[in-house]
Amino acid sequence: MPPRSTRPVDKLDDDDYPAYTMGRAAEMLGTTPAFLRALGDNRLITPLRSEGGHRRYTRYQLRIAARARELVDTGTHIEAACRIINLEDQLEQAQRLNEELHTREATP
Repeated sequence: MPPRSTRPVDKLDDDDYPAYTMGRAAEMLGTTPAFLRALGDNRLITPLRSEGGHRRYTRYQLRIAARARELVDTGTHIEAACRIINLEDQLEQAQRLNEELHTREATP
């Protein structure tokens, strides 16, 4: 794996770079910081912490939080929404693994 560039511009394209503060993340999602904390309490997302201890979110985590918000907005309890998203992720991983196994079996 090539070394990651340390140029600031490269961080803009990095889905795993903790670029967003809790306030900014909540604003982008149209929700409250309490909602983001609840997602953390339910272990759906675990934000990284700045040197000062402030939560920092990645773009990937914001996409997960947005999915949780969609479910909650349709009446799903937050705990159930977190469980649904975890199950969706597990299903996607299992399907990917299944496809890889079928590809290996089909290749002579």
